[in-house]
Amino acid sequence: MTAPNKLFDEMSKIMTNAMGVAQGAKTEAETAMKSWMDRWLAERDFVTREEFDAVRAMAAKAREENIALEARLAALETKK
Repeated sequence: MTAPNKLFDEMSKIMTNAMGVAQGAKTEAETAMKSWMDRWLAERDFVTREEFDAVRAMAAKAREENIALEARLAALETKK
């Protein structure tokens, strides 16, 4: 009965090694995907949230000034 036990031991070792290889491949794939995503994002012209909020505030202020100027212009045109 030593032959089947030896066979099972060898199969167990092979399966354990295969699981280790699969785990290593998973980790490497995750690292490669993260690296690719980081590079892809770095190549894009994305702005930070702070920059976006600052430009949005500037646009809102410009819109308010535009409305005020339109009102002044309308008032001046009615005086003529």
